Amino acid sequence: MDLVTCLLLALEACFALWLLRRAGLLTSRRVFILSAFLTGAAFLLRGICMPYETLDYKDFLSHWVAFYRDNLGFRSLSYPLGNYNIPYLYFLCFFSYLPLRDLFLIKLLSIFFDVLLAFAAMELLGLCGVSGRGRLISFFTLLFLPTVVLNGSLWGQCDSIYVALALLGLWLGLSDRPCLSVACFALSFGFKLQAVFFLPLMAVLWFRGSYKLRHFTLFPAVYVLLVLPAVLLGKPFLETLTLYASQADSVGTGLNYNSPSIYAFFWRSPQTAEAANLGIVGAFTFMLSLLLLCFFRREKLSERAVIAAAFLFAAGIPFLLPHMHDRYFFGADVLSVVLGFSCLFCIPCAPLLQYASLLSYYAYFKMRFLLYVDHGARAVIAALLLGLVQLLRETGSSRKDENQKVKGQESKSENSSLTKPENLL
Repeated sequence: MDLVTCLLLALEACFALWLLRRAGLLTSRRVFILSAFLTGAAFLLRGICMPYETLDYKDFLSHWVAFYRDNLGFRSLSYPLGNYNIPYLYFLCFFSYLPLRDLFLIKLLSIFFDVLLAFAAMELLGLCGVSGRGRLISFFTLLFLPTVVLNGSLWGQCDSIYVALALLGLWLGLSDRPCLSVACFALSFGFKLQAVFFLPLMAVLWFRGSYKLRHFTLFPAVYVLLVLPAVLLGKPFLETLTLYASQADSVGTGLNYNSPSIYAFFWRSPQTAEAANLGIVGAFTFMLSLLLLCFFRREKLSERAVIAAAFLFAAGIPFLLPHMHDRYFFGADVLSVVLGFSCLFCIPCAPLLQYASLLSYYAYFKMRFLLYVDHGARAVIAALLLGLVQLLRETGSSRKDENQKVKGQESKSENSSLTKPENLL
């Protein structure tokens, strides 16, 4: 890598430390030194991965940036190019003006969102009452999570962008900042269609009173503003708004593309439209059932319950849908870590999801199977069962009861502190 790329990577590492300081987690010199060491190690690992070129980069991304470079950058946005939505193409256009190697710029963008992803997860856990030490450990766990490292810095994919924005939306929603929350969900959807795995959370936040109906109008407004620059540069408005619908066929006709979905069990079966439709109905039924559960237990939707529901959406919907690719469980990978830190009972979810996803990643990078992905599908089923049990456990006790317990514990601690000799003065 050249010197400028190394400096930009170092700046992103400094940004990670700044977020930790802003969150009040660098409480001592010892903690700061340890955090700086771990941050440096996480970014050194990414720096080692960055020069690697995948087929996705060689066959697609590099050609797209070259097209923008040869056709006046942003002015060429009106041309139909690639199967990414407009916001990501803005970045590719911008990269075409820079003298740096586009491979590194693409990966630096994803690595930046790796940091935001870890930060959003850490803040989510803060709402669940996780200690500062636990939040700090969760931050570095996600920075070192194998699929997070591989997805952006090695593969050059942008899954960290839409997942980071979705997690920020969830955190802001649970923090009673509905407008910013809806805006983040809209941005997430604007970058990647797979954000639909997270969008049912907006209904869950509405059930628990975090949203009002009027807040949902911000979603289309933000989305339109997001694509408006491309429209002003000549891209047809209707075509821009319906881009995802027109790209539906780009996912392929195969029932499974090395993902640990339910179709991994039927890889020898015929690729029929009926089987695909059955999966779509199954995914919709799963989502609707989960939403009904959250609605009828809306008075009991604690922060931990919402995180459990988020994991179930992110893992369960792609598990049942057809045409899923090897990376589509990235959001579930991240939420499995958040779920494990929020509840000891669900700690196995993270290794189960990593096992499932890494089998798929191995198949892509090595062009052969270490173990066929039906082994991963079994791991996803086990994690989904754990997540469902956790959701049922959390919604079994009211949020009001939990708040009363917390207040009771606080009053007990205050009363006990009055008996200490130093408080008798």
